[in-house]
Amino acid sequence: MQPDQRWNGRRVLVTGAGGFIGSHLVERLVADGAQVRAMVRYNGRSDIGMLDAVPREVRDAIEIVHSDLTDPFAVRRHVAGCDTVFHLGALIAIPYSYTAPASYVATNVSGTLNVLEAVRDLEVPRMVHTSTSETYGTARYTPIDERHPLQPQSPYSASKIGADGVAESFHRSFGTPVATIRPFNTYGPRQSARAVIPTIAGQVVAGRTKIVLGDLRPVRDLTYVTDTAAGFLAVASSDACLGQVTNVGNGKGITIGDLAHLVAEVAGRPDIEIVEDAERLRPPNSEVFELVADITKARERCGWEPKVPLREGIARVVEYVRANLHRYDVDRYTT
Repeated sequence: MQPDQRWNGRRVLVTGAGGFIGSHLVERLVADGAQVRAMVRYNGRSDIGMLDAVPREVRDAIEIVHSDLTDPFAVRRHVAGCDTVFHLGALIAIPYSYTAPASYVATNVSGTLNVLEAVRDLEVPRMVHTSTSETYGTARYTPIDERHPLQPQSPYSASKIGADGVAESFHRSFGTPVATIRPFNTYGPRQSARAVIPTIAGQVVAGRTKIVLGDLRPVRDLTYVTDTAAGFLAVASSDACLGQVTNVGNGKGITIGDLAHLVAEVAGRPDIEIVEDAERLRPPNSEVFELVADITKARERCGWEPKVPLREGIARVVEYVRANLHRYDVDRYTT
């Protein structure tokens, strides 16, 4: 992939840089020549999350700062001096949001407010705020375009709807140059084992005879992580995306059950048994049953579209899991 010269020398902050998508975005920005400040959540272990798995030359090229989105003063310090802010930092695990919803409001809503306030006050030229397809809830129609109603079917999705609303209000009220990207389900190397594709691949590669999952019926639209990272750069580079929500997805759906069989087939174990585990089911009215993106606006506004076919992306994930199986506790359900 040729470097995008538009990012050469630009000073960029990525919040949530230690996360799955964040680490890939940081890697892409470094390849494009950006000066990257990578914000990761502070902990006593000096853990940098998935940035620990990026190539050494990438880590050596970035400034890593340990902080917390809920501290407005710290956020302001890290935003200072940057000309683009990619705001990915959030609590994202849906199951844990049932247990600790207040923490999701604090991080996802108030934390986003802190970033927006800093961007506004410091007159940062561009901010990309990260939403999620979970804000749509179970589809009332497919493919889902940006005009689809928002339906909070979990405390997590409610917190992200709140954050999206704050971002939109800052654009409308103060002219803050913020664009919202709404990725559908992203997958790829370095993704948490609690996500569905690593969960399946880990069990398959570990030689389990039965794959244990939650509900097998939901339909998901899956985008390979390098395509999602490219979507962030495309949205950030387009004036047409300012003040707008832009879907980034693959535009095709697959049930979790069929996905499990596809992963098993790609891994060379097509006859494996798939079983449903009640512990992994969401509350009955909380499950989102169908998410398939309409990406027309992404094409029109910023020329983005996905490149990596699902089977090819899954093969890359299976290869990664085989090489890193020690990172996966395949017999324990992680929320």
